[in-house]
Parts: sequence; C-alpha cells; structure tokens
Amino acid sequence: MNLFHFEFFQNALLAGILVSIACAVIGTYVVINRIVFITGGIAHAAYGGIGLGVFLGLNPVVGAVIFSLMAALGMGTVSYKTKQRIDTLIGVMWAVGMAIGIIFADLTHGYQAGLMSYLFGSILTISKTDLVLMGGLDILVVGMAILFYRQWLSISFDPEFSEIMGLPVKRFYLLLLSLTALTVVVVMRMVGIIMVIALLTIPPAIANRFFTSLKKIMAFACLLGILFTVAGMVISFYLDLTSGAMIILVAGVAYFVSLAVTPKRERAKNVL
Repeated sequence: MNLFHFEFFQNALLAGILVSIACAVIGTYVVINRIVFITGGIAHAAYGGIGLGVFLGLNPVVGAVIFSLMAALGMGTVSYKTKQRIDTLIGVMWAVGMAIGIIFADLTHGYQAGLMSYLFGSILTISKTDLVLMGGLDILVVGMAILFYRQWLSISFDPEFSEIMGLPVKRFYLLLLSLTALTVVVVMRMVGIIMVIALLTIPPAIANRFFTSLKKIMAFACLLGILFTVAGMVISFYLDLTSGAMIILVAGVAYFVSLAVTPKRERAKNVL
C-alpha cells in the first residue's frame, strides 16, 4: 500500500514539516546559548499545566502554555540575575511540574488516555486543529526571528557588549525563552515531553558541526528535522513501533554519524 495516500499520514507529514521549521529556528538559539537544560525544565514543568487542564475540564494545551511560560520566565529571570548555574532550580521545577501533572491526573475521575500522548507523543493522530496551531506557531517564530535577528544574534555571542551598547538583553532573553516554551508545547504533541528536547537540539547540533552561519544552521536544521520526521514515521509504521521514539532514534543515529564525518577544521570552530 502507498503510505502517503492515507490522510492521517499526510497530516502527520505536514505536522513534521511545520514543527521542523519552528524547532530549527528556536533550537538553533537553544544550542548556541547553551540553554538545553532550561528547555528540559520548561518541557517537564508544562506537564503540570496539562494535568491541571484535564482536572478543570479545560483544553490541556491551555494549561501547558500557562505553566511553560511561567517556568520559562521564572528560570530565565533567575539565570539572568545570578549569572550562575541554576541546575538545582531547574531540576526542582522539572520534578515538581511532573508531580503536579500526575497528582491532578489522579484526582481526575476516569482514565485519561490522552495524557499519555503528551508524554510519549502521538504524531499519527494529529488533527486539522493541531496543524492550524503549528502553522500559527511557525508564523510567530519565523516572524520574530526575522524581526529580532540582529538582536538575538548579538546577545547569543556577546551579551555583555550588547548590554553596554544599550540593548535590552534581559527582555530579548526572556522573549526567546517564551518562544521556546510555546514551541515546546506544540512539539510535545508530536513526540512527547520526554523526547521534545531531542527534536529541538539534535538537528541544530548536527547543522552546527558543518556551518558557522546562523542562517545556514537554521536552514540545514530544518531540512534535517523534516528528513528525520519522515524517516521515523515510515519506519515506525512498517515496524509497528512508536512514531515519536523512532523519529528521535533516527535523529540520534544521524548525530553520532555526524561526529565521525565532521571535517577537522569545522570541529575546531564549533562548540558541539
């Protein structure tokens, strides 16, 4: 059978393309600014909002957005003020967010099967509404990236000099984390909270091994994200395995392969 004739696979394929665009743009800044751990804290804190939304009978995405934004702004503010590692705070918010989500799920009457899709992803059940949400996120992320490209480029490589020059570094840093939070909420619908960090970081990390230009890293990361998504979905469909996990596995294998084929001169330039 031709897999691409199925509507559910077409929706999943389009979702993979849309999410790859957002992940390429935001993920590049996440990798360059070394805030992968903060992104993980945001993702796991969002589960508390999902559990609360289910408990109150609201759309879980609404709760996830609220919790993820609160986590992003809280961790971002603390990290900016202290200028030090905030591993402990991130770890606490990471654990507490998951605990809150589980507690509210326990307090909700009946079995909530949909909660599992947010943990492990469910790309093959993507709906038209999800596609609209992902498209809106792409417009927001790409629009912000174009509008504030020079500012984010500056604070990513030299935040101290940017501050001396009068650039509101803190505001742009928190805005970046807020967009990261929104991207996390949308991506976790596809691959789940547990693996959202991988999809945000692996394609940009591979691209960063071959390119030094920020724009080229984003473009190549987008292509890689689409490739990993399509390959992972096709393999998982025929092997009857979880799509989100297979997508990340394909991306992980590609990353380790890139370690072996990266030119030596590029290894010296890149940080990953």
